[in-house]
Amino acid sequence: MGEELEFGLRAVAIGAGATVVADLWTALLARLTGVRGLDWAMVGRWVGHFPRGRFRHDGIAKAAPIAGERALGWAVHYGTGIVFAALLLALCGLGWARHPTLPPALAFGLVTVAAPFLLMQPALGVGIAASKTPNPTAARLRSLMTHAAFGLGLYLAARLTAALMAA
Repeated sequence: MGEELEFGLRAVAIGAGATVVADLWTALLARLTGVRGLDWAMVGRWVGHFPRGRFRHDGIAKAAPIAGERALGWAVHYGTGIVFAALLLALCGLGWARHPTLPPALAFGLVTVAAPFLLMQPALGVGIAASKTPNPTAARLRSLMTHAAFGLGLYLAARLTAALMAA
């Protein structure tokens, strides 16, 4: 198999697997605390407004609904996880993916929290790092924990992918 194909296959498997781990963490946290995670339909609504030239909203829930917004939001969510995994592979190389270690994956997972803090949350109308939410500190901690879970997921998915591709 060529390195480009291997890179792509690993990025998809690792990114999707890591996103599943983050989603499982979010579901567990919601069950334990009663606080639901992000409604991916709102992300779909946000992205669905891009073709109309609208990239920022004062409150995404008040924006006009988009047909298929929930499915679009989930697709964006998993697509983002795959892109993040590809970035990790670009930084660490296929050698890391073939023999993964936890520190780079966990560190990278934590770094990815910059995307919601600085891009998505402001664009959805909740401010930089959720500053306009009722409890910004709690929202920030949930985001950090979820991205740490994503980092752990990057490692676990890379381990599983390495084992499966070696077989």
